[in-house]
Amino acid sequence: MDAQGKEIEAGEGRLHVAEGAAHTHVSSWGYACFLTVNATSIWGGVFPFLPMEFQTAEVTLTFFLAQSLAFWGAFVASAVGSYRFPHGARRMLVSLSAVLVFAGSACLIGAMYVFEAVLVLVAAGGVLLGIGCAGLFMLWQRYFASLPPAQGNVRLVVGTALAPFIYFALYLVPIALTAFLVPLVFVPLCGLCIALSVREMRMDQPMFEDVPRQHPQVYRQVVSDYWRSALCVGSLAFASGVIRGIALLHQEISLVVNSASMLGSFVSAAVLLLLWRRMSFRLGLTSVFRVVYPLVITGFLLLPFLGAGYLNLFAAFTYMVFSLVLMLMMMQCAQVSRDRGINPVFIYAFFGAVVYLMQAVGFLLGWVSDFVSVDGFDWLFFVAMVSSYVLGITLLVSTGTLFKAVASKGTVTADPIEFLRRGSTDADGRSPASGPAKDGKPAKAAPKRRNRPSASDDAGAIRDRTSKQCRAMQEAFGLSTRETEVMELIARGNSMASIAERLVISENTVRTHAKHIYTKLDIHKRQELLDMLHEREG
Repeated sequence: MDAQGKEIEAGEGRLHVAEGAAHTHVSSWGYACFLTVNATSIWGGVFPFLPMEFQTAEVTLTFFLAQSLAFWGAFVASAVGSYRFPHGARRMLVSLSAVLVFAGSACLIGAMYVFEAVLVLVAAGGVLLGIGCAGLFMLWQRYFASLPPAQGNVRLVVGTALAPFIYFALYLVPIALTAFLVPLVFVPLCGLCIALSVREMRMDQPMFEDVPRQHPQVYRQVVSDYWRSALCVGSLAFASGVIRGIALLHQEISLVVNSASMLGSFVSAAVLLLLWRRMSFRLGLTSVFRVVYPLVITGFLLLPFLGAGYLNLFAAFTYMVFSLVLMLMMMQCAQVSRDRGINPVFIYAFFGAVVYLMQAVGFLLGWVSDFVSVDGFDWLFFVAMVSSYVLGITLLVSTGTLFKAVASKGTVTADPIEFLRRGSTDADGRSPASGPAKDGKPAKAAPKRRNRPSASDDAGAIRDRTSKQCRAMQEAFGLSTRETEVMELIARGNSMASIAERLVISENTVRTHAKHIYTKLDIHKRQELLDMLHEREG
């Protein structure tokens, strides 16, 4: 491996969260600008910076139906396109996304002045914004997935935390000016930041060189492993969609939806950064769903009995939760791309197709529920009943065998997102507790409490001495769960082909993991790995 590659991989283990936040990268600013554009156009189902008299129920419903269909269709098309035509789909996304967002915003502005064609322009704007925003989401996903895990996650989280400051600053600008400011300033700025960021992408990684149709079993396995996680995110999207539908017909709720989304983004990003500075931890999408499930379903059950003030608070909470899981979804998809060497657009598009379809269904439920009854808040009983049923079914499906290994292949199912604490290794790749090196080899690490459980019973089980030694190496050198799996299989004498078959990934992906392992351990061959493992015996 060349010096530059070693520097990049070594930097992965030495990246500090505090440094990442203090020296904000251009990609974080660009992603923050994109989230601001998204929030001002499609995120809340309302237009926070357009005149309220323009936002009639007919206009907003037309826009949402056009936008949601185009948004969901873009994810479905991207999943299919990235599987069948991976290189062509990549070029299409880069060249069209920002232009489509600009054109969609222009259509909305034009609709305010061309009264005889309001619905046509609004529908066109919805289609263009839906496809363009979906494309930009996938462009950012490709970029963050291409970076080392720590670096990509830090830039994503920092960008998410910056977006609310930009968004709320727009309230200081007159509405008439903001409508033009977004397409003329923020959209080009976002495009510029993407262009600058992609220059550092390493296109020689397996995820970009992969030709999906050459090994379809890998993609079938990924879909089999992660459809439950996508369903969990989708159920929370369904809940947020219900609130969007209600907000469409009740302006007192629509005023808080977008603000709650951005506030939730800041809170979730800030909490993640603070926790990450203090400890290593793993966070799964299904775990988050199980934690927030009692709160969300209780909120729906109380909906018919409390007033409009409670409805506002519940709308804010629902969107705060949805903002958190969207950020975690990007991290999860990026990790899957790295661990399994699959096209990052495919896995993100798969998640997006499930999530945004359920959100659209939830929106229609929230909207039509207002017509079920006309007396008081009786219509909320219908919302509470259906929403609780959907959430309950999702909880039932997502529990059980979700985190168990697949016996036939031994692969890990639904690996949680790994937040490995920065500074766990020094500049030489040694644990701070391991003491000075001896004879060119790192000394044994001091005993540590095992505070990072494995992703599955198979991956984390201490079956014998080799397993125990590999867990110690994982702690000392900051290896990911998948890297530890590969390291243990290498140590047991498995060939690259047999490891690929066991983990249901390509051989090229196995070689890449092996390269990362050897770089972090500062070794060059299997025998040196065996020597390091034997040094940790006892």
